[in-house]
Amino acid sequence: MSFLDNLWRGRASEFDAGSAATNAIELTKRHQKVSLSKQNAAAGHLRVNLSWRMRTSDIGGPKRQSVLRHPFQALKPEPVQAHSQSMVNVDLDLGCLYELADGTKGVVQPLGGFLGDINDPPYMRLSGDDRFGSGSGETMYINLDHRDDFKRLLVFVYIYDQTPAFDRTHAVVTLYPSNGPRIEIGLDERHSQARSCAVVLIENVKGEIVVRREVKFVYGFQAELDRLYGWGLQWGRGYKSKADR
Repeated sequence: MSFLDNLWRGRASEFDAGSAATNAIELTKRHQKVSLSKQNAAAGHLRVNLSWRMRTSDIGGPKRQSVLRHPFQALKPEPVQAHSQSMVNVDLDLGCLYELADGTKGVVQPLGGFLGDINDPPYMRLSGDDRFGSGSGETMYINLDHRDDFKRLLVFVYIYDQTPAFDRTHAVVTLYPSNGPRIEIGLDERHSQARSCAVVLIENVKGEIVVRREVKFVYGFQAELDRLYGWGLQWGRGYKSKADR
């Protein structure tokens, strides 16, 4: 194996896992887990943010190609193209299924107004409901000062009562610990009919807070995610008020 082979392998690993240069860790299929405890980040408020935008390829924009695979393409000017597909309404919502150490189970989500509480059980709070994919997106705060009260948390994203369009949006869930680099999970897989996605599982494993990438798309809503992970809650059809839509 040559020096260049070693160099190339090192660069590939860096791009998959993120680097100190970008102050981010990207969880991928190859690098699925990270320990907040080992990074001294298992305390304070863990901020979880959902942001999204329409894919440029779906509104007539140019498709980006990998600079590593096509180094000379970056030097070519981008062609001007007209819009090829109509825009769709996309309302992505951020939620979290929780199971506490005492056996209490529930959900924090915009639908139904289950926004949680940061200082009392379930020790997490959703800031609100962003329906338009603004720059700030939707944000949830998890109080890791109560980490011993957590057993597992499943952060998920779902499309509320609109056209399934995970394949036409570029959504990213980012975790901002109190210490160390942020953690990014991209929802880039194409599942055109999916309505929900289990994004990341946060578990208390013998006192260690471990974050694990899931990115599992399902064609139903929260009840299907519940069955997939064995939460055992009772679900009913929920609606947003006209003021919230």
